[in-house]
Amino acid sequence: MSPSFTVGFLTPYSGIYPYYAQHLFTGWLLGMGLDPARQNTVQFIQEYTEMGGMSASEAAARKLLFFNRVDILSGLISYKAVPGLIPLVEKERRPAFFFDMGEYVPHFPYLSPDVFYASHQLWQSQYALGRWAESTFGSGGHMIMPIYEAGYHLNSTFQQGAASAGAQELKLTVLPFDEKDPYRMELGNFFTELAKEPPTYVHAIFCGSMGARFFRQWIASGFHKKIPLLVHETMAYDDILDDIKHVGLEIYTSQLWMREDENKINQLFVKTFESVAQQPANIYALMGYEAGMIWREVLPHAQKKDWDTVKQQLRTGVINGPRGEKNFYPASGFALPNPSIIKVTTSNNKIHKIILDQGKGMRFDAKELEVIHNESTSGWQNPFLCI
Repeated sequence: MSPSFTVGFLTPYSGIYPYYAQHLFTGWLLGMGLDPARQNTVQFIQEYTEMGGMSASEAAARKLLFFNRVDILSGLISYKAVPGLIPLVEKERRPAFFFDMGEYVPHFPYLSPDVFYASHQLWQSQYALGRWAESTFGSGGHMIMPIYEAGYHLNSTFQQGAASAGAQELKLTVLPFDEKDPYRMELGNFFTELAKEPPTYVHAIFCGSMGARFFRQWIASGFHKKIPLLVHETMAYDDILDDIKHVGLEIYTSQLWMREDENKINQLFVKTFESVAQQPANIYALMGYEAGMIWREVLPHAQKKDWDTVKQQLRTGVINGPRGEKNFYPASGFALPNPSIIKVTTSNNKIHKIILDQGKGMRFDAKELEVIHNESTSGWQNPFLCI
């Protein structure tokens, strides 16, 4: 029996989350109310896009659309690759439903009626953390990150959040990149600078194993618990902290979703995913589950290949998911998230979290964020965490 519809999925490489696509697919099917092991409604066809750059994504999209003849184009993409994908999608007049972590503030010079976005909106988390940091610790913070992380809008949105609360000064250290040793982390000069001019707080943005390495050097530096350490959301995910939860770490972060959230919809998602996947629920599974909830609503039309009705409902549809309301078409405003400001401590091989405050979401097209698009030009095409 052939599936009701096929989903072509642009799949870049991620050394940090190598199984993100499988987690996302499982979440998507569960959100639709389907059994991932037995369902015959949806077939996912993956196409490798290397690091997720524009040319590789376009080539993969052409193969999926014009050779595999998939019904829906999806995948983990960067907004930088979207302009090259839109003409391909519109030529076929079928929907595209893309995922991204939210490393860039969305910017749509042209908004296609056929393209939809399931974004985690990491930039919202950063903006809320910056605003809280300034309000709580005052001006004079110091950001640190490698070249890769500095190539997105993560530091820019944190800076804008701090500025919205009155920040007058915020220093920035970008670690030099060594082609011969890309994972090199030389923090000596940074620690010397902190000793000379102690900041009100430090905000670190590292991803993957480099985050854990930074934590170890931070603890050994003598600044731990003397200068508040604020970290980017992905640095505080449980799977990242798992390697260092035996040390007495103390950090602050902002998160858009917590596995421990006790609302009924979230607990249903967590329990359902973990019973099927036999591993902890994560952000990719959540993104897939949210997508599945909206696709469950349009499923009868998708099965009939009535793509006009599917697209119309995707433009206006709003789900009430594990982390609240969410929609998938920018012109409808994107439902605003409520980031939680969290204090995280580790001890005795356990991770402890306390919610300190609640941030407010920002509209992606807010005037305050225009400066980011005008002044923070980036050439990074690969989706965040795809290294």
